Amino acid sequence: MTLKQLQQHYKLYEGYVSKMNEIWNIPNNAKDFPNSNSTYSKMRSLKLGETYALDGVKLHELYFQNMTGDFNNPAGEIVKLIKRDFGSFEDFLGYLKEVGLSVRGWAILAIDPLDNRLHVFGSDAHDVGAVWNSYPLLVMDVYEHAYFLDFATDRSKYIDIFIKNINWKVVNQRLRQYNLIKAAADSTRNLKNVPLYPVWALKGDDI
Repeated sequence: MTLKQLQQHYKLYEGYVSKMNEIWNIPNNAKDFPNSNSTYSKMRSLKLGETYALDGVKLHELYFQNMTGDFNNPAGEIVKLIKRDFGSFEDFLGYLKEVGLSVRGWAILAIDPLDNRLHVFGSDAHDVGAVWNSYPLLVMDVYEHAYFLDFATDRSKYIDIFIKNINWKVVNQRLRQYNLIKAAADSTRNLKNVPLYPVWALKGDDI
């Protein structure tokens, strides 16, 4: 991928950051949002814009992180889990590519604490298709803006190039983070006479 393609993509990401700063500087004052309605209202427009911009920021950061630097040879614990849940590494890559070709926005390899297995989720937009509490490990942007300057309409070729540039060290680091969080949450649940805290309430010292 060319520097120009990446620079143009990064400008788009900066736009989401700018909008998030703007949205999160709006006071949380109920009086400013009268007559809220689920069809159309000032509050509805704000909340839809907030999730779209915020997910746009987070997904782009994950995407840029896992496709930069070295460590492009698949290795580590993530490869073992991929073989366990997809049969083979080659089958996983094929499945990831098919998901990437079938959706309009994002293909995301995540691990879900409900079954502790890997899943590839597809999302048509930043805030459409997200799965609560699933932990993203590998994020691939398949919006046209991610590849059009370099690959025109050839999304398939772009996906092939993306796969060759995955930073597997980053993916493994995310997997380790997930395991730490899950272990902390599981141990909290097993303590007697201790209320169940959500994962995000755990402090670093608790982990």
